[in-house]
Amino acid sequence: MAAADPGKGERVYRKCAACHKLEEDANSTGPYLYNVVGRDVAAAQGFGYSGAMTAHGGVWDAEHLNEFLIKPSGLIPGTSMSFAGLKDVEDRVNLIAYLNTQGDSPVDFSAVTEP
Repeated sequence: MAAADPGKGERVYRKCAACHKLEEDANSTGPYLYNVVGRDVAAAQGFGYSGAMTAHGGVWDAEHLNEFLIKPSGLIPGTSMSFAGLKDVEDRVNLIAYLNTQGDSPVDFSAVTEP
């Protein structure tokens, strides 16, 4: 994570932009992703999450985001997120690093060696 490239992650984010916005409280087909890194799962204000997502719980830290982004329905069966996933670990790490820049309090990844 410490070597991730947020600039490359911004390019990967284009795959997310059809359903997710980066502005706070700007829900779309999916919940807004502003401040998503470090946020509780299913906690974007005003978004109607699936029962599977609300029951899942946890926090969107780097490890949890990485696992989810591999195949969302593989981690949370019954999620309404239909995205197939990102198979390339570098794409996932870079995307997480980019999302980390999109918030008020970015997480310090300097000591994190794996997502």
